[in-house]
Amino acid sequence: MKLKLILLILTVCLTAGISKAEYSYATETLRRSLPDHWLYTPEHVQTSPVDDAWWKEFNDTTLDMLISKAIDNNFNVSAALKRLDIARRQVEEVRSGYYPVVGASAGYSISQDAGALNNPRTSSHHSSSFSLGANMNWEIDLFGKVRDQVKAAKAGVRVSHADYEGVMVSMCATLAKAYVTLRCLQEQYAVAMTHIASQKHILRITEARLEAGIGNSLEVAQAKVVLYSTNAAVPGIEAKIRVTANSIAILIGAYPAEVVPQLLIPDHLPKDFGMPAIGLPADLIRRRPDVVQAEAQMAQYAAQIGVAKKDFLPTLNISGSIGTYAHKGGDLFGSHSLGYSVTPTLSWTIFDGMARSNRLAEARLQMEESIDNYNLVVLTAIEEVQNAVANYNSSLQECDLLEKLVVQSKKALDLSVDLYRSGLSSFTNVMDAQQSYLSNQNSLVESRGQVLSELVALYQALGGGF
Repeated sequence: MKLKLILLILTVCLTAGISKAEYSYATETLRRSLPDHWLYTPEHVQTSPVDDAWWKEFNDTTLDMLISKAIDNNFNVSAALKRLDIARRQVEEVRSGYYPVVGASAGYSISQDAGALNNPRTSSHHSSSFSLGANMNWEIDLFGKVRDQVKAAKAGVRVSHADYEGVMVSMCATLAKAYVTLRCLQEQYAVAMTHIASQKHILRITEARLEAGIGNSLEVAQAKVVLYSTNAAVPGIEAKIRVTANSIAILIGAYPAEVVPQLLIPDHLPKDFGMPAIGLPADLIRRRPDVVQAEAQMAQYAAQIGVAKKDFLPTLNISGSIGTYAHKGGDLFGSHSLGYSVTPTLSWTIFDGMARSNRLAEARLQMEESIDNYNLVVLTAIEEVQNAVANYNSSLQECDLLEKLVVQSKKALDLSVDLYRSGLSSFTNVMDAQQSYLSNQNSLVESRGQVLSELVALYQALGGGF
C-alpha cells in the first residue's frame, strides 16, 4: 500500500515537472534574437514618442470626431468587445469547477401494485409518498486539472483582448486612410476646377485671335480638347468622393445620409507631422496586438498540455444527498423521516484505446505550432515596420521633387501663353504645358496623400497607440 502511494506521488510530481519544463521551453523559444536597430534613414526620425490617440497629431477635428464615433459604433469593434466578454465569462465558467454542484428536489409519487399478479383474489396495493431533499456532487481538484483549465481560459482572455486591440488599430488606421483619400480627392477636384477656369480663359484668347485674323480654327479646337478633357474627368472624381464618404460612414457605424453631407464639405489634407520615434525592434513584442495575441495563444496551448496530462491521473468525486421522506406531507419533518447518503468515489481510467495519449500529443503539436506562428508573426511585424519606414521616406522624397516639378510646370505654362500671345510660339506648346501642369499638380496632391497614408501605415505597423 505504501509503495502504491509513493508511486502515485512520484507520478503527480513528474507530471507537474514536465508541464513546467515544456512551458519554460516554450517561453525560451520565444526569446529569439531580434535586430538591434531598424534599417532606416536616421535624419527622418523625430524625438516625439508614440502616444495614445496618435491620429490627434494631424490636428484635424473632423478626423478626431470620426474616429471617436467609430470606436463607439463600429460593428467590428463591437463584435471584438463581445468576444472579449465571452472569454471572460469562460474563465468564470471554468473556475466553477472548484466548487460542488448542489441541487434541491421535491416530489410526490403515487403508485398501485396489481394484486392479481400474485393471486387473483389478492387486492391491489396502493401507496403514495412525499420527498424533500438536496443533493451534491463535487469533483475534487486533486491534481490541479481545474487550475490548468483556468490558466488556459485566462490566456484565452489575453488572446481576445489582443484581438480587440488589433481590431481597434486596424479600424482607426483604415478610417484615417479613407479620410486622407477623401481630402485628397477633394483637392484634386479643386485643382480641376482651377484648371477649367484657366483653360476657359485660354480658349477665349484663341477665339479672340481667330476673330482678329491672326489665329486659326485648329488652335480653337485644340483649346477645346484640353478643356473638355478636364471637364470629362470631373464626374469620376465626384463619384470617388461620394464612394469614399460612404465607406467612412460604414466604418463609423452610420448610414451615409447621416454623415456624407458633412463630409462633402471640402477641406484641406491634414498636415504631415513627421515620423515618430519608433523605438527598438524588441518593443514590438510589448506593443503589437498580433504579437501579444500570438504569445497569449502559445500560453493557452501550454496550459492545455497540463490539462491533457491530468487525464492520466485518478479523479475523486464526492456525491451526497439528504432529505426527508414520508407517506404523508405532515410527517416530512418527523423524527424518523430523515435520510442521507455520502459516496466518495476514486476512479482511474486504465485503458481508453490511446485516446488520452492522442489528446496529449495533439496538445503538444498545437503548442509547437503556436511557437512557429509566434516567430512568424514577429518576423512579419519587423518586415512591416521596415517597409513602412522605407515607403514613408520614399514618399517624402517623391513629394519634394513633385513640388519643384509643379513650380516649373506653372512657369512653363505662363511662358508658353505669353509667347503664343506674341505670335512667337505655336498653340501646341500651350496645349502641352496645360496638360503637363494639370497632370503634375494631380500627382503632387496624390503624393501628399500618399505621405500621410504611409505615416498611418507606420503607426499601424507599430501597433498604434492603444
